[in-house]
Amino acid sequence: QVQLVESGPGLVRPSQTLSLTCTVSGGSITADNYNWIWIRQPPGKGLEWMGAISYSGNTYYNPSVKSRISISRDTSKNQFTLELTAVTPEDTGVYYCLRDRLIVTTQRSGTWGPGIQVTVSS
Repeated sequence: QVQLVESGPGLVRPSQTLSLTCTVSGGSITADNYNWIWIRQPPGKGLEWMGAISYSGNTYYNPSVKSRISISRDTSKNQFTLELTAVTPEDTGVYYCLRDRLIVTTQRSGTWGPGIQVTVSS
């Protein structure tokens, strides 16, 4: 049974870089045909797909954040990481990591972490 859990700071100052890590257990992030995804939900809004890294290491980003986002992985630790630069209060929300067969999805058909609240505030 694959499990994912997000970790990182709960509070980030404006203009700083947000870094979140997703630790995966029960399955390898290099397993064939799975994609490892970051999604967020701002307060009072819907889910927003941010980006993904495939089992082979290819990355895909939402154009709305493409200039600020980077997703990478550490296969030795079975983790993948989100970095978002130059954050503003609009980046506040609950951030989820998940595994899915699809690259772009916000459906609950995959395996999701519990989510982590991130607040951008001075």
